[in-house]
Amino acid sequence: MIKGIHHISMKCKTAEELQRVKDFYIGVLGMKLRRQWDGGIMIDTSNGLIEVFCGEQGEHRKGVIRHVAFETDDVDKTAEKVAQAGYEVFVQPNTKIIASDPEYPLRMAFCLGPLGEEIELFSEL
Repeated sequence: MIKGIHHISMKCKTAEELQRVKDFYIGVLGMKLRRQWDGGIMIDTSNGLIEVFCGEQGEHRKGVIRHVAFETDDVDKTAEKVAQAGYEVFVQPNTKIIASDPEYPLRMAFCLGPLGEEIELFSEL
């Protein structure tokens, strides 16, 4: 029986990329370092983990998973903090109402993370 998402996994190639990952997720977004080991870290999102391995060969590219969405109390302030840290916010904060039953109002923005990953900053209204 599935109980939820335990972690998402990313890879970086260098120690510098790993440091940028730490700076972004811990320093900018305020997540906590859960554990680290030689060549990797786990960051606590408060309802799941981000696992990052370093030194992997290959290229950064987008696959079938399009983005990761992080829930926040204030999309606008979080997007502003991301932009001030020098990261691209490529969809500015905006409000949408998804025409579902019942309707689904939300506030969202999209940014790029330190490895080029797409991140949605999200809040249900």
